[in-house]
Amino acid sequence: MMGWADGHCDVLYKLWQDGEGKLDFYSRNGNLDVNWPRAKDAKVRLQVFAIFVPPEVPRSQSWHVALQQVDDFYERVVQKGSRVCPVRSGEEIALLRQGDQMGGLLAMEGADALQGNLSYLRLLYRLGVRQVGLTWNHANEVADGIEEKRGGGLTRFGHHMVQEMDRLGMVLDVSHLSVRGFWDVMEYKIPVVASHSNAQAICSHHRNLMDDQIRAVIQKEGLIGITFVPKFVHDHPEVATVDCILKHIEYILSLGGKNHIAFGSDFDGIDQKIPGLEHIGDVCNLKEELIKRYPEQWVRKWTEENWLDFYVRHL
Repeated sequence: MMGWADGHCDVLYKLWQDGEGKLDFYSRNGNLDVNWPRAKDAKVRLQVFAIFVPPEVPRSQSWHVALQQVDDFYERVVQKGSRVCPVRSGEEIALLRQGDQMGGLLAMEGADALQGNLSYLRLLYRLGVRQVGLTWNHANEVADGIEEKRGGGLTRFGHHMVQEMDRLGMVLDVSHLSVRGFWDVMEYKIPVVASHSNAQAICSHHRNLMDDQIRAVIQKEGLIGITFVPKFVHDHPEVATVDCILKHIEYILSLGGKNHIAFGSDFDGIDQKIPGLEHIGDVCNLKEELIKRYPEQWVRKWTEENWLDFYVRHL
């Protein structure tokens, strides 16, 4: 059975919200969309775990909350590394192909917690964070998010941060970033992904990528993580289905994206789910639909190999 790699989930945010330790990543019957038993069923080889500090957290507490989520990753997810191991380099990613361990990669969704301080970025790198999305939906010290009406690009600090990320050897995630910020990033050589974004031509939500953005990610040898968020899948989210996800794949294929398609579920960050795709164990249903329509070697690339190959090259 072919494996799976997922470019974005919000397990750490849920564990932080939990506070009292009632949620158990290793329990099938808990309230996590992504947990170890389900991930094992789906042959998940790599899961990217996002650090997300919600906007209601006071600025003075944002760095502390980010560190709490890093701590939850090590204490409640990877533990001693017997079943899920932390991965921080291309060499460690490559080893995932040889065993039955699941790898966990730390990413940050929105740089708000850095509070305009590059030393915080370096500290997170030393703690294992290897990917950063510059913004969530709103503005911060780095750039405007996609929901800021002014649509500003990278700030002066934002340019410095991208340069420092590149120096450290990090991956930059453009999901949630303003359009102008997206094009500012494209001027750099830093490796780029859109970890959980779909095609705007198929679903008009502003979080999705326009055609020229998709082509730019392809030209830059980046990846687009098709996401399962119903409102990013269909303009009428209540009728979103697995078939609707296939339309996004088909469209990106038409733009030359065969080698640049991956998946970024956004599980544990969404309340509304697509029927038959409600937790990580359900990705087996999507695999079956893909195999019906596309050559198996293509499906293997999309379901795991594109993420693994990308990180092997760039970390």
